[in-house]
Amino acid sequence: MIHVFVGPTLPRSEPQLATPGVRVWPPVRHGDLFETTIRDGDTAVILDGVYHQAPALRHKEILAVMGRGVRVIGAASIGALRAAELAPFGMLGVGSIYTAYVSGEIDGDDEVAVGQAPDSEFGALTWPVVNLRHVLQLAVSAGVLDGERAAALLAGLCAVYYPQRTTAAVRAVCRHQGATEFTEWLAEQREQDEHFGDLKRSDALTAVRIALDGELPRAGARPTPAMWETSYFRRWSNAFGRTCVDGLELATEDRLVYQQVFDPAFRKTWTAYLEHRSLHPADGGPGLPLAERLAQVTGEDLPADRVFHPAIDLRNEESVALLLAGETQTDRQAVARYATALARERRSRPGFTVAAVRDDLTRRLLLRVWQSSEQEFDAEASARGLVCGARAVERAKRLVPGLLDETTERTEAARGGR
Repeated sequence: MIHVFVGPTLPRSEPQLATPGVRVWPPVRHGDLFETTIRDGDTAVILDGVYHQAPALRHKEILAVMGRGVRVIGAASIGALRAAELAPFGMLGVGSIYTAYVSGEIDGDDEVAVGQAPDSEFGALTWPVVNLRHVLQLAVSAGVLDGERAAALLAGLCAVYYPQRTTAAVRAVCRHQGATEFTEWLAEQREQDEHFGDLKRSDALTAVRIALDGELPRAGARPTPAMWETSYFRRWSNAFGRTCVDGLELATEDRLVYQQVFDPAFRKTWTAYLEHRSLHPADGGPGLPLAERLAQVTGEDLPADRVFHPAIDLRNEESVALLLAGETQTDRQAVARYATALARERRSRPGFTVAAVRDDLTRRLLLRVWQSSEQEFDAEASARGLVCGARAVERAKRLVPGLLDETTERTEAARGGR
């Protein structure tokens, strides 16, 4: 399967993108390469991406997907930029824009940045610098501009902030510098060919063709986990991990947090997980029974959950099975409802984030669910694998909209029954 991440550079109606075996994705963003349908042996063609309105694709995400056998091609836009940065590790760069980045001819992110239409077509609303530079070079070759005038126009156009570099803005800059002949020439060329001077499009089509034709160089050594495995990467992989259970597409991390908060028996689940990790350390060191390891560290003065806080890797199927051992179908349905409530909150309140949920409200709800006193709050959170009360509050905020929904529904039902 060939996965193409594209937006403004090519329309989805492009014939090459309709080829069997090609799956078209929106512009790539942070987390997209964790998608489980991108499998070993597949090819990912990264063309367009977002970075202004959402976190951009990280380098370690690309290294990780290459490390598990996915071939990655970059061209045209953020793909060319990332390929220039990761070529030494095996990412294949294609096209003149990639070459310009590698040679140092260009080096700014804004060279390829464009404003995008906020709909499913992701159309370009502005001109990228790489296309403007190319058009000016073509104008010099055609005798419409001399080199000095072209350089002055490019400087003026680069001074315009990229989301405002519309066709009208390009005309305005040219008019201000007295380059009327150039604007008329450009309009005439674009009337004859709507893609005239579109360097990004040309590079993108080349990259897709190479993927379709299988013209990929023999893969070298894969990147090793040491190149991407960090605490940050583990946090990302946990956040973007998803599973389909009972016909529901659920975030694995949401399922775990739900169990940590609502399962009365999760204390025992967490102890079993600590025992497993003690017998099978992640670093490959010698295993020890949990009680023996605890005695070595504290003399058994503290419970194990207050001493050991192993990082959780939700990519590990054995760990997930242990941590979700007490999960029921009803739990999974609740996780889906809570995720829906959180998504609704994000849609209805622009700018809303989980971090904006009040700490004191979340704490009160947890105390109520756990039937815990303030004095016991930290100990209860630790016993559930949440380290401490403050961490528990941070993790449980994602559940608050759904929990409030259920509380409201119960209250209304009670009132209606009187």
